[in-house]
Amino acid sequence: MKTKAIKIYKQGNVEELKVEETFLRNIGEDDIIIEHQFCGLNYIDINQRNGLYPLKKLPTEVGMEASGVVIEIGKNVTNFEIGDKVCHCMNIGSFSKKFVVNKNRVIKLDDKTDLKIAASATLQGLTAQYLLHHSWSIKKNHTVLVHAVSGGVGQLLCQWAKLIGANIIGTVGSTEKENVAKSLGCDFVINYNENDFEKLSLDFTKGDGVDVIYDSVGKSTFHKGINILKKKGRIVSFGISSGKIEPFDINKLRPISGSIATGGLLTYISNPKEMQHNANQLFNLINQEKLKISIYKEYKIEEIQKAHHQLESRKTTGKIILNI
Repeated sequence: MKTKAIKIYKQGNVEELKVEETFLRNIGEDDIIIEHQFCGLNYIDINQRNGLYPLKKLPTEVGMEASGVVIEIGKNVTNFEIGDKVCHCMNIGSFSKKFVVNKNRVIKLDDKTDLKIAASATLQGLTAQYLLHHSWSIKKNHTVLVHAVSGGVGQLLCQWAKLIGANIIGTVGSTEKENVAKSLGCDFVINYNENDFEKLSLDFTKGDGVDVIYDSVGKSTFHKGINILKKKGRIVSFGISSGKIEPFDINKLRPISGSIATGGLLTYISNPKEMQHNANQLFNLINQEKLKISIYKEYKIEEIQKAHHQLESRKTTGKIILNI
């Protein structure tokens, strides 16, 4: 069976992304075939393409998030049926019209969940879920600093933490993004290109600092963040959009009993029951309109280079999706 897919032959700039016709691998006994309708573009796609994240083999098909409908099942598959609405993430090669994947790597959706929303929310929403409930357990009245709060994960972190009752400081890089953050209910917004987020965060908390920092930026924010942690506070590093973090002397945290956690989504979706449970929690909140998903722009799959360029510019204020 043939399908359309996005492929790279070497890591580099956006011109390395090719739209090609390719053959699907044969379906296994525990596999399903999905006909994708939408794909979600994430920063992991940028890092895999530009070489910041190594890839096991090249050439390779790329893409890490998609939604669609089951069109074929292997003989051992009992938890999915043809016609089921599904989504998945962290399965490389997802930017394809048809996709063969193990049943344990797929989330079943209910009829209420829109496939466009699913492709927009799965990877970033499951990331927000583990950050808020596992990397640090957010409680009412905690003070939380979210870097890149107007980005995809940042928007969900802000909204979800507000539902729990936390106070949110959010950092952004432009005036436009300041307005997005305020619309999400962010209590205090800092443009870190114009102001010192360390000083303003301490001013906002009257010198107390914050309980937890969610840092997806990395090199340009991590070290300053350490200085605004409360006693027993934690910084959670889950991305490096500005570059790799310089080495850090962990002894600096000892006087405040502070801690550092790292996050990787695969840890929290390797168990299919846990993945489905976390996804149900996420999509229930979305379908109840307690979490709003912001789609910044929709591109055709043939416009993949343009989509990558726009996300890499760090000027987006929501999700970029691909219509396949």
